[in-house]
Amino acid sequence: MVRSQQGIIMAYRVGLVGTGGIARAHGNACQQIEEADLAAIYDISEEQLDRFGEEYGVPEEERYTDLDQMLNAIDLDIVSICTWGCFHAEVGIQVCNSQKVKAVLCEKPFTQTAAEAEAFVTAGRDNGVLVAEAFKFRHHPMHLKAKELIETGAIGDLLNVRSTFCTNSGQPLADRMPESNWRFNKAKGGGSIYDLACYNIHHARFVFGEEPVRVFAAQELGVEADDAASILLEFSRGRAAQISVGFNSYSSQYAEISGHKGTLRLDRVWNNENSGVSIEQRTVDGDEIIEFAPCFQFALQLQHLCECLETGRAYRIAPEHSIAQMQVLDAVNESMENGKAVIL
Repeated sequence: MVRSQQGIIMAYRVGLVGTGGIARAHGNACQQIEEADLAAIYDISEEQLDRFGEEYGVPEEERYTDLDQMLNAIDLDIVSICTWGCFHAEVGIQVCNSQKVKAVLCEKPFTQTAAEAEAFVTAGRDNGVLVAEAFKFRHHPMHLKAKELIETGAIGDLLNVRSTFCTNSGQPLADRMPESNWRFNKAKGGGSIYDLACYNIHHARFVFGEEPVRVFAAQELGVEADDAASILLEFSRGRAAQISVGFNSYSSQYAEISGHKGTLRLDRVWNNENSGVSIEQRTVDGDEIIEFAPCFQFALQLQHLCECLETGRAYRIAPEHSIAQMQVLDAVNESMENGKAVIL
């Protein structure tokens, strides 16, 4: 919350860049928390802009087809980037350089390359803008509790992580065409590693609390982008994360974290909006199910960002962490292309 010159407490004003599918989650988040208010929207498509504006009650005069015009015309605190991944760096740098906002919340994948990520973060740092990567799961109580259990030694010495993110429930390859969805379109930033594996990779780095030292990845190609991938991230002391993702494999979203004294099993780890989830904790001392009530991760994410702006506390995902994430994705890409392990 921010205080006006008259001392009135007001919500942080949010502008959305892009009004496609993921923008609805960000729009819903603005509606669900009192700390934020959806004030303006931008898109190159007037038809889509108007449709979204009507649905979310954004006045016609606050719907823009020119990004600079939106930034200059309305006093915004936060801009959420909801475009295709190929535009994240370009838009993020433009918003930061405008010096018109306090924070930029950028959807995953953060950028397309580590070089782009470095340029984006530098623009934020140079202009005093908080650059925040939007990984919704990092704000879910289930993941925060799992990290706490690991750090307090509940499963002993951390050894490995296994996780999946597979999304196919019977969709044939003929329906996974580049023109049908950005996820299958390489030019728009699609592919299984950018849309899916980015979650698993970020999660593994979060769980281990360090960066991998070596990466190996194999891909299954779709029409033009990777349709699936198997990834091995090697961490210090020979520990590893095994990751399986794909648009071609039957739906699966789990993470299993193993230590020498026990394991943590998390199901529906990425997309679990408004449904209860649990951690299955199995240790030498016995088993326990830790349950979590339904929550909307996008609202928790936006609420955390507003709290950071209000208190000055650090955002859960440091900008440097986002650069390192893209360095790993660069290595995954390299390994998929040449069939060899890449040392980081």
